[in-house]
Amino acid sequence: MSDERIWTAGLCVIGDEILSGRTQDKNVAQIGLWLNLQGIRLAEVRVVADREEAIVEAVNQLRARNDYLFTTGGIGPTHDDITVDAIAAALGVGVVIHPRARAALEAYYATRGGLTDARLRMARVPDGADLIENRTSGAPGIRVGNIFIMAGVPAITAGMLDALTGTIEGGRPLLSHVVGCWVAESEIADMLGATERAHPGCQIGSYPFFREGRTGANFVIRSTDEAALAACADALSAALAALGRDPVDGGI
Repeated sequence: MSDERIWTAGLCVIGDEILSGRTQDKNVAQIGLWLNLQGIRLAEVRVVADREEAIVEAVNQLRARNDYLFTTGGIGPTHDDITVDAIAAALGVGVVIHPRARAALEAYYATRGGLTDARLRMARVPDGADLIENRTSGAPGIRVGNIFIMAGVPAITAGMLDALTGTIEGGRPLLSHVVGCWVAESEIADMLGATERAHPGCQIGSYPFFREGRTGANFVIRSTDEAALAACADALSAALAALGRDPVDGGI
């Protein structure tokens, strides 16, 4: 494998509504894809309830094991939005009203009933934090150290990710190539392993399926090196053809 520096991120999804199944999470996929484009691997995801001790534990574990930590959910105006308090507790700092966040909320709510005490809660940040721009709903995201505190609503999260694009250090993006084949993965497991070992810097994932009464699999090759990726894909296709199989470039 390449000794190139691999940047990683953890994600903590916060919210009772996710755990209960009332709300389906869509942020894991969009944050994972966005991170990959920044050259950062999403290494692990935790889903935790709206309890301070659970959030503190997850935040401290995930930020210690990764270069970055992203959190989603729990930064709204209601009593159960405790993410800011929990992360401040995890960091051992106080909570303050950020002046730029207050100004942004005042401007947003000027024609929407004004800035109430509940809405002002969305200007609270861990002491020392910076803001992540939110063009959608006025309430900003928060950056404190290597932690990025984001909204739970996917459309708002997407806007915050857009504001962060190109601002976080990472490595080369992870590229992928798919080769499909009508074959049972168990029949070619040894060949897959040998092909991966012969191509340092590449990883091959096998994803079997059953369709039209037939068994097949798509093989996803991943690498940060475009030339190595192409060479591994060619070798895999050739090996499948040598076994009398018909590889399908791009997958089935």
